[in-house]
Amino acid sequence: MSPSMKYVLVSGGVISGVGKGIIASSSGLLLKTMGMKVSSIKIDPYLNVDAGTMNPKEHGEVFVLDDGGEVDLDLGNYERYLNITLTRENNITTGKIYLHVIEKERRGDYLGRTVQVVPNITDAIIEWIQRVAKIPVDDTNEEPDVCIIELGGTVGDMESMPFVEALVQLKRKAGRDNFFQIHVSYIPTIHGEQKTKPTQMAIKQVRSYGLIPDLIACRCERDLEAPTINKIAQFCHVENDQVLVVRDMPSIYQVPLLLETQGLVPLLKAGLRLDDISVPASLLSRGNEVWDKWKGLTTQNQDYLAVVSIALVGKYTEFHDSYLSVLKALEHSAMQCQRKLEVKWVDSEHLEPKTKGSDSAKFHKAWHEVCTADGILVPGGFGTRGTEGMIAAANWARENDAPYLGICLGMQIAVIEYARNVCGVQGATSEEFSKETTPKTQSIVDIKNMSLDGPVPDGVNAKADAAQLKEGAKGDKSKNLIVFMPEIDKTTMGGTMRLGRRPTHFQPQYEWSKLRALYGNHKDIHERHRHRYEVNPAWVPTLEEAGLAFVGKDDENVRMEIVEIKDKKWFVGVQFHPEYLSRVLTPSRPYLGFVAACAGMLKEVTEQEKNWNADQTTVNGKAHGAF
Repeated sequence: MSPSMKYVLVSGGVISGVGKGIIASSSGLLLKTMGMKVSSIKIDPYLNVDAGTMNPKEHGEVFVLDDGGEVDLDLGNYERYLNITLTRENNITTGKIYLHVIEKERRGDYLGRTVQVVPNITDAIIEWIQRVAKIPVDDTNEEPDVCIIELGGTVGDMESMPFVEALVQLKRKAGRDNFFQIHVSYIPTIHGEQKTKPTQMAIKQVRSYGLIPDLIACRCERDLEAPTINKIAQFCHVENDQVLVVRDMPSIYQVPLLLETQGLVPLLKAGLRLDDISVPASLLSRGNEVWDKWKGLTTQNQDYLAVVSIALVGKYTEFHDSYLSVLKALEHSAMQCQRKLEVKWVDSEHLEPKTKGSDSAKFHKAWHEVCTADGILVPGGFGTRGTEGMIAAANWARENDAPYLGICLGMQIAVIEYARNVCGVQGATSEEFSKETTPKTQSIVDIKNMSLDGPVPDGVNAKADAAQLKEGAKGDKSKNLIVFMPEIDKTTMGGTMRLGRRPTHFQPQYEWSKLRALYGNHKDIHERHRHRYEVNPAWVPTLEEAGLAFVGKDDENVRMEIVEIKDKKWFVGVQFHPEYLSRVLTPSRPYLGFVAACAGMLKEVTEQEKNWNADQTTVNGKAHGAF
C-alpha cells in the first residue's frame, strides 16, 4: 500500500497580497531539500475559468504552462522555486468547478438529484485536489509525497466559502498526520506598536469554519518583539514556536532561508510525520546540493556588486506584477552574472511625441531612462497604445548599439522598426495596430502551400503576385509586417491564442547566432508561447536581405521565432516567452545573454555556458531535478 498523500494548506487572513505564494513556494522548497517530491495547487475563488482574459493591471501577469494553460502568477512562483512542471489543472477556479458540475448535471450524471453547493460543489473540489495532487511533476515521474495547496484571497471572503468547506472535509478524509495548515496573517505597526488584534480575529474566524492552523506565519516589516509573539501564541492557542516571524527580506529568494531559521523544517517533519517516508539517497543528496547552491546564490551581498541597469519599456509599468516573470528572469540572470539589478520602469507612451506636447517632463524623463540604461527590454503586450514609443526605443537601441531584448510583441516591434528605418517601408505596422488590411496579407498556410504552377490563393489575382508573395520580393505588399495567425479564433478571446511549449529550430546558415551559443549550440529548443500575431512571411526575404536574420523558425520553417542582428552587442527578439521557463539556478538563455551583454561580459558567460544542455532544466517536458 502506497503512503497517504500529505497536504500543506497555506491560507491567509486580515488582508490579501501579503506573500502567501512566496511562503507556499518556500515551504515547498524546504520540503524538496529533504528529498520529498512536491506538487502544488493554487485555488482562485474568482468565477473566471482561467486567468487568460484578465487585465494585467488588475490581476498581474498571466503565467503560461507547458500544456498551454493560462494560470495565476503564483504557479510561476511554484515552478521557479521547486523546478517542477505543472498543468492547467493545478490552478483551480470557481469557474472551473462550477462548469465541471454543471456539465455533469446536463449529462444527467446526478440522476435527477438536486445539485447543491454542499455536497456536490465541495465533493468536486475534493476530488479535483486528490486527483491532481497525484500527478507527477518532475523527472522522477513518480507520485508526489506532498502537495502544497494555496487558498487565494482571505478566509471569510464569501466567494471562497465552498473551498473552505471542501478543505475542512479534505482534512478529515486525509486523516491524522496528513494535513498541515499554515495561516498567513499581517501584523501592522501603528505609532510604533505592533498590533495583534487583526491576527487574533483572523485566527478566531478561520477556526470557526473548522480549519485549525498548525502554524501562524506573521508578515511584518521588522522582527516581532517577544511580547508580541507571546500575545499571538496565547490568544490564538498555539505554542510560541508555532508563530513564524516572516519579516520583509532584501530578496524574496531569502525567504526559504528565513523560514529555515524559524524552525519550519522540524515543524513540518513532526506535523506530517515525514520521517516515516522512505526517501531515496539520490533525492536527498540532490536536495542538499540544491540547497547549498541556493544559499550561495541568494546570500550575495548586493552592496558590493556592480550595478546593471535595464530600461523595461512597457505598457503596464505602473503595476510591476504585470511583468512578474520578466522581472524574475532578469533577477535570475543578474544573480548568475553577479550583478545588482536595477530596473528602470518606462511607460512606452511617455516616449511618444504626443507626450512631449502634453507633459514634456515625463517625455524627457522617459528618454533619459532609456538613454542611460545599460540595455533596453520590450516585453509582451496587447493593443496599439504605446507601441510607437516601443518602436522609438527599439530604434534607439539599434542605432546606438545598446543591448536589446524583445519578447513576443517586443520582437514584432523590432521587425516593424527595421522595416521602417532600414528597409524603407514607410507606414510599416502590425495588423493588430491597423484596422485596414489588404488582400495581399497572406496567412502562413497560404504562403506554405503556394505554388507558381498550382492554384492561386484567394485574394491573389495573378501568378506574378503569387511569386512576389512567395519570395517576399518587390511588389505591392501589405504594410502589415505583423499579421493575425490564420488558425486563431477572431471572435472568442479565452484560450484561443497560440499557447504552450513548442519547438523552435535554429537555421543552419546562422551558426554565428549569439543566442544559439547560449543554448549550447543545440539545433532545436522548446519554449512557451502566448500570442495571436506573427511576422508576415511575405516580408521575410526582404528583411533578411537587409540584414535582419530570422535565426529560429517553427516546425514548418515558415513561422518566425527568433530574430537577431549579427553585428550588434546583443539585438535579439523572440516570439516566445522564455521567462516562463527561467529558474533561480538555471536562468533563461535569452535573458542571461541580454543581462550579460548589458554587463559587458557576454563572451565570458557564453564560454561558461557552452556545455549547457536542455536536460539541465527539463527532461521529456518534465522539470529536471528534485528542487
